Amino acid sequence: MAKVKIHRNDTVKVITGSDRGKTGRVLRVFPDKGKVLVEHVRMIKKTISSKTGQRTQGGIAEQESPIDVSNVVLVERGKAGK
Repeated sequence: MAKVKIHRNDTVKVITGSDRGKTGRVLRVFPDKGKVLVEHVRMIKKTISSKTGQRTQGGIAEQESPIDVSNVVLVERGKAGK
């Protein structure tokens, strides 16, 4: 697998898919899978169940889903980037 040249806190732009044209900050990189987690891109809804005995409320939460590194292009290096 090719080396991932995108690092955490870099700004990237999505070039393919339903979120094409969106830009966001990289939250996490998964180099073994070749995927990145981009802020406010590829949002999914996840159901959360309430736990009995604990004070957590159930419902529907939105969170980011990983996107393939080949579907994003680097726009700007972050401060933590090399």
